[in-house]
Amino acid sequence: MSYEQHIRLWGPRFGPEWGSGGVFGLNYCNGVLYFTLAFEAEAHFLGKNKKVYRFELVGPPPTSGGDTYNASYCAGEKLYFGGWVHAPALFKGKVGTSGEIDFRNKFSHVHVYDTEREEVRLLWAESERHESRWVGEVSEIVYSPLRESLFLARGDGHDNLGIYELDAKGGKMARLSELPGLKGAHFLDYACFDIQGDWAAGIEGIQCFDVGSAKAYRYFVKDWRAISVDGGDVKWRGSGYAIGAFARYYHFFRGGVLVGNPVEPELERPVFLRLMDFGTHLAPQPTPQRSNALAVGGGILAPFSAAPHGGLHLEDQSIVKDVNDVRSPSVLIYISPPQARIVGAYGARITSMTKAGSKVLIGYNAAPNLGGKDASPLEIGHRGILGVDEDYLLNRPSPPLTLKFRGRNVLSEHFGGIPLLGYREKRAVVLSSRSNSLEVFESDFGTPPELVSKESYSLSEGRNEVDLGGYFGIVSFRLKERDEALRLYFVLS
Repeated sequence: MSYEQHIRLWGPRFGPEWGSGGVFGLNYCNGVLYFTLAFEAEAHFLGKNKKVYRFELVGPPPTSGGDTYNASYCAGEKLYFGGWVHAPALFKGKVGTSGEIDFRNKFSHVHVYDTEREEVRLLWAESERHESRWVGEVSEIVYSPLRESLFLARGDGHDNLGIYELDAKGGKMARLSELPGLKGAHFLDYACFDIQGDWAAGIEGIQCFDVGSAKAYRYFVKDWRAISVDGGDVKWRGSGYAIGAFARYYHFFRGGVLVGNPVEPELERPVFLRLMDFGTHLAPQPTPQRSNALAVGGGILAPFSAAPHGGLHLEDQSIVKDVNDVRSPSVLIYISPPQARIVGAYGARITSMTKAGSKVLIGYNAAPNLGGKDASPLEIGHRGILGVDEDYLLNRPSPPLTLKFRGRNVLSEHFGGIPLLGYREKRAVVLSSRSNSLEVFESDFGTPPELVSKESYSLSEGRNEVDLGGYFGIVSFRLKERDEALRLYFVLS
């Protein structure tokens, strides 16, 4: 029985939480397609038979949540999946148009699904049992076949944060690091994760653990400008996802990617390359991208979602407009050094991806995750799974794309990081309220990434058009002077 017979579009239905979750954890493992519908707390297993698990091993119905970080790992016939779940869910109700969730029944969890026996088993669960606080969610799982254990990232929560190790058979849990981490991946024979410092600022470095001995290695970034390819800062670095490729560790986050060797930086110091940086610093907090990278055709497929988070009932109403401002479609970037190319343009959010034979399966959602005062008894999104042929995705022309920036978002900081390879027509349209200049930085995605060129273009008051036809790499920008009334469009075709 094929997965096409089971997947469909899911619309709003019961699932109390903050706005919308999505299709998370997509993983094609031993002939079984797994994913969790968040916030409904439904784990789907589509193989010879269809099985839906509603986290009844954690607590009684009605449940909600499940996973919002793609914490799943396939190891042979075993599929490990983790996250968080309300069991049972407690919705406080609404005061006017604002609503909140009670967190007393929120659990962090790790399960295993035996794809041969079609059985789910709970390995571990933990709860704070507090109205507004919770223990660290499980946001990443990296399996160690040498230790037969799971390395777990826990960075979203109030207590019990850090990197943990769980016996793959369940029961024994040990903390390896007190430094919170959200996302990670295998790099060589290490399990590497971000170092999550101040939640608002985002990642501060990388922590790695030998998968044989669990020995720890830590790499902190002291000065982001010093390692930035275009020389600019990146202040808000909400963690996204990671992957090991080309004997390097790639950690993507809001603003770009950190790439290099965090275990032995003397061999190749990690550098920061700006990618799809839209000036997210006006959001209430630059929360994670909540997707995953995928190894496809020997390269890296990396999604950048346009509207993963929003907010309506924020304490500071002055930022509601900006935090809900959609400045671009969601894009898929395919990285095959020394080049990077946009290969897909979609709607609001790409929530997870996996490979199933020659198909790339893409989980999507038309609604954002909202804020703590935006809770409702419904999962409000329209979500689904799109199947795309791998060859078609990687070899068709780059899709037409329009990006929109505002002066109040980018100020006089570096922004952008747009791959131009594959486009014939490429231009910037700048509506400026004053005379100014626009600096253009071109970078490649080599091993390591490097700055190719830097140019400056004069802007006059009114409409300006800057021809970008001569650029082939990744272009980022900076206005010489702040112009908060400025509007800037990038038109690619």
